[in-house]
Amino acid sequence: MEECIFCKIIKGEIPSQKIYEDDDVLAFLDVNPVEKGHTLIITKEHYHTILDIPEELLTKVYAVTKKLTMAISKAFEIEDFNILQNNGIRAGQTVSHYHVHIIPRHREFKLCLGIGPIKTGEELIDHELCNSEIAQLIRKEL
Repeated sequence: MEECIFCKIIKGEIPSQKIYEDDDVLAFLDVNPVEKGHTLIITKEHYHTILDIPEELLTKVYAVTKKLTMAISKAFEIEDFNILQNNGIRAGQTVSHYHVHIIPRHREFKLCLGIGPIKTGEELIDHELCNSEIAQLIRKEL
């Protein structure tokens, strides 16, 4: 299997505007930013999704995310930002390597997070009933 683009960035085979680096994590500016300062935080070891990453490393990634978000907020003198993390193609993950987005919000616009209410055929599902059943299924797996 050919290495992913993020693995090539880690190896220095593809240039990037690095913001932060340690033994486990690398952060760099997104080459196709949604907003000025859009930053990606990646693990240096290749993991596909949040389901694959060890908990200790996940904790470190989010500590770095917070540190960088604070720095970005100060650099641009803004308080608004999005923290996004997609898992799998249907969820919008375009690079199959675990990563977190920090998107500073310089202007007001809405990010599209889905296609609207859950529907069955032409009917809307009753969300209260549906949500209680969904919650029960999830709790059962904890």
